[in-house]
Amino acid sequence: MLKSMTGFGAAVAETEAYKVSVELKAVNQRFLELNFHMGRQLNPWEDALRKTIKAVAARGKMDIYINFTDKRESQASIRVNKGLVQAYHQALNDMSDMLHVARPDDVATFAGFPDILQVESDTDISPMEPVLLQAMEDALAQFDAMRQTEGENIRQDFLHRIDRLEQMKDQVHALAPAIVQGYRDHLQKVVSEALSEADIDETRIIQETALYADKVNYTEEVVRLGSHFQQFRQIIEAAEEPVGRKLDFLIQELNRETNTIGSKANSTEAAQIVVDMKSEVEKLREQVQNIE
Repeated sequence: MLKSMTGFGAAVAETEAYKVSVELKAVNQRFLELNFHMGRQLNPWEDALRKTIKAVAARGKMDIYINFTDKRESQASIRVNKGLVQAYHQALNDMSDMLHVARPDDVATFAGFPDILQVESDTDISPMEPVLLQAMEDALAQFDAMRQTEGENIRQDFLHRIDRLEQMKDQVHALAPAIVQGYRDHLQKVVSEALSEADIDETRIIQETALYADKVNYTEEVVRLGSHFQQFRQIIEAAEEPVGRKLDFLIQELNRETNTIGSKANSTEAAQIVVDMKSEVEKLREQVQNIE
């Protein structure tokens, strides 16, 4: 299945302790480039995230935005240092006996002493990893579905253009015999007129004329084009992995054969068909830049 390199995906995964949101955006690029936009706390999972993404995407420039909320922060607790409270209490009682003043009986008095009340919160976010990876997988699933949809549209466009190229190839092929014969007749006429009064070997003239006439025969190029069209269809129909680079190379061959036909075809009609063919090949080339 063909896949476009462009796509978007977003997902949110949430538990009682964590909430993670992931957003993916990708555009065309020859190789895979991953740009993470996330807090430093998530850096330890970058390698795992890269592996998860590479299992789905092989080419393209992708921006990954990740935000997370540690909901445990609202569940912070306060611990009373009981040993220290007792020590303060004993010290104050000793001071009371020594100074003959009233003993403290207000708990707020003790709460104000250093280190009596200690706020505790869990800063270890390692338990968040499954939530993070789940959000990434869900976003990738949406991202990949969009790429597959666009890839199918591109596949249909490919087939349409290959069919048009096939028709034009047949048209230019049908003109080949007349072009060759016309060129041969023209050469024979020119040579015959130029050497009409000379004592020459007529057989040799015929052989040389046929040799030059063969230079405008583009039958081999037409046959190779047909083979390339068939291979192009096979690649896009059987694609189970990225095929963009294969198709890009094949399009170079299509362009080469088309140019050769254009240079050989000594015909205004054939030349116009070749111009249309080159236009379609260029559209194929542009479209191939969009697939993985």
